[in-house]
Amino acid sequence: METFNHSRISEFVLLGLTDSPELEIFLFVVFSLFYLITMLGNCLILLTVLFTSQLHSPMYFLLSNLSLIDMCLSSFATPKMILDFFAESKTISFGGCISQIFFLHLFTGTEIVLLISMSFDRYIAICKPLLYSTIMSQKVCVGLVVASWTVGFLHTLSQLIFTLYLPFCGPNVIDSFFCDLPLVIQLACVDTYVLGIFMISSSGAIALVSFLLLLTSYIIVLVTIRDHSSSGSSKAFSTCTAHFIVVLMFFGPCIFIYVWPFTSFLVDKILSVFYTIFTPFLNPLIYTLRNQEVKTAIKKKLSKQSSNIRKTTKRYPVQ
Repeated sequence: METFNHSRISEFVLLGLTDSPELEIFLFVVFSLFYLITMLGNCLILLTVLFTSQLHSPMYFLLSNLSLIDMCLSSFATPKMILDFFAESKTISFGGCISQIFFLHLFTGTEIVLLISMSFDRYIAICKPLLYSTIMSQKVCVGLVVASWTVGFLHTLSQLIFTLYLPFCGPNVIDSFFCDLPLVIQLACVDTYVLGIFMISSSGAIALVSFLLLLTSYIIVLVTIRDHSSSGSSKAFSTCTAHFIVVLMFFGPCIFIYVWPFTSFLVDKILSVFYTIFTPFLNPLIYTLRNQEVKTAIKKKLSKQSSNIRKTTKRYPVQ
């Protein structure tokens, strides 16, 4: 045990996205803007749902929680990646690396269950409308959110329980901008192929099965909508389409990375950028641009805030 403790490396080196200084400056500007817009957009949705009584319904309650998770998912690695663009040595401590793996699987596991909960909400609303208020009660909605975080926590523990006790004595170079299980487990000083395949592919299997369940659910919902021609059905179709776009963007990269682990393709790095940066950025745009109620509520809030600022300016003019 003493030999093991002395041989364990204390930090990992992240290669990042590129080694070109010019490209790093460009990516710094782009990803800084993406991160800022992601945080502001999701925060705006969260506050709008929270302070708009018309949006106090199960669908928007779950949507606000999705915005919260997206802010978390966007923050576990992106700020460090942005700072690392100007760092000579892109290093991360062993504890920091394990923390990134923990939060990555916590937030992705939580989001998977939350997306399933959102599809269940739309299924009940469209296929069993008379039972909707009974089934989707406030207690059930809170239970679904608690279950999402619980499953996410248990999932990330199952991924780390063996990783923490693996011997890491070198090499310590990770070809990515953050620590992820398929990349870190390869650096262990023992043969982890079988263990790695089991642990990592289990994540891919969970993502694949969840995606197929969601796909089946939305197909049933869309078939039900097709049989009803009305303005309400059109609104339901638009909502479900937005939900499915989010599902596709989130699950696509996860399934590719974890169903086929231990690859060194550049596409893996690109997909990692997609589901950690682009998906949280696009979610608020998809929901606000395709949801009239959210757009109307946001416009009212911004208009009211602007009016209050003008009144304050008139009352206390700048000298």
